[in-house]
Amino acid sequence: MGDGRTKRGTGVKNPGFSEMVSSMFGGDAGKRPGGAHARLQRRTRLKGELYLPALWPAVLLTLYGLVVVWSASLSISDASLPRQLLGVALGLAAALILWRYDYRDLANYTTALLVLDIVLWALPLVPGLGYSAKGMSGWIQVPGIGLRVQPSEIMKLVTIYYMAGLGAQYNGRIGSFREYCKLCGMLLVPFVLLLTQDLGTSLVVLVAGAAIIICAGARKEWVIPTILLIVVGAGLVVWQSVAAMEADGIGLLKAYQVKRLIVFVDPSVDPSGDGYNLQQAKIAVGSGGLFGKGIGNASQAGGGFLPEAHTDFVFALLAEEFGFLGVVLLLGLFAWLLFATVALAQKMESPFAKLVLVGVVAMWSFQLLENVGMCTGIMPITGIPLPFISYGASSMVVQLTAVGMVQSVYRHRTKAA
Repeated sequence: MGDGRTKRGTGVKNPGFSEMVSSMFGGDAGKRPGGAHARLQRRTRLKGELYLPALWPAVLLTLYGLVVVWSASLSISDASLPRQLLGVALGLAAALILWRYDYRDLANYTTALLVLDIVLWALPLVPGLGYSAKGMSGWIQVPGIGLRVQPSEIMKLVTIYYMAGLGAQYNGRIGSFREYCKLCGMLLVPFVLLLTQDLGTSLVVLVAGAAIIICAGARKEWVIPTILLIVVGAGLVVWQSVAAMEADGIGLLKAYQVKRLIVFVDPSVDPSGDGYNLQQAKIAVGSGGLFGKGIGNASQAGGGFLPEAHTDFVFALLAEEFGFLGVVLLLGLFAWLLFATVALAQKMESPFAKLVLVGVVAMWSFQLLENVGMCTGIMPITGIPLPFISYGASSMVVQLTAVGMVQSVYRHRTKAA
């Protein structure tokens, strides 16, 4: 059984970039020896290096997202289709690079990955580099070109590799409670750092890391008390933050985060703020009916009633314009992507490969659950984007790079897998 550190073992020479492009677009039989037979061999080899069951739904989700963003741009000035296309282009480039790279090397660099997490977290704190958008910190603006990047999005993927590398060392069985606590402590580092910048992203990292720890071999008699401890701890944090806000003091959570949690329990508490956003999202989802109102006809988003319809509440926009059938299509594509990735994880013998895929699945699943849930009132509002659909270049780059992570696992699988 592999331990996540196995070097390349396929015995197949990787095609160069020019060969890959030629095979994808047909090439020129007159310029290459072998003609049609050589092209067929290259195409067959390329097909054997792509995990199509996960690639197709990712491509379709990306195209679906572009249609939604284009529709939003018809009535929302902040929604820019060219900028979203730039995010797709950068994401495809990052996915291609990661697909080519042998991810197994990263299993030995957990310390470097942790340092990278810390560096990414600190970038928005650098004077002249940090940027605040709509009162939210955690962004950087690249000098000279004005491109804005959210490093916390990148931290999601870095943390998945980081935790998978740590968990792979136990070969599917964590031997002692001490080792389990050590893994949990290592996960707390990126989680607590992100908590100071973005609650939603920190929760994504926590869920993905926790899924990796559980699948790394944690015993249920350790996991269940940990979950209860987290619930109790979260309750105490909320209680302290609410008390501090009422007393005009300093709480562990920011005021807007506390309001979002209160609104989740009782939307009528803040009818002009987050309670209003939630009510408008519900109206948008319900008004879509079976077939939707059509592209560009979303009255809630187009009329300005639904704030952030192209980002945080994009699911509500999608449901209003494409209706129940559009929602079914969205959830069907996500189910296809998630189950295909889980199926690949089950085939992998390397613990590191399995855990990387587990982390990616957990990230996608939680973001889907949270975004859809907050638009329908079954989850608190946290500002987590809907993968492949929400407007935002940083999010799009990260989601497509995650697809590259899945493809890299398949491409560099061992013969035994």
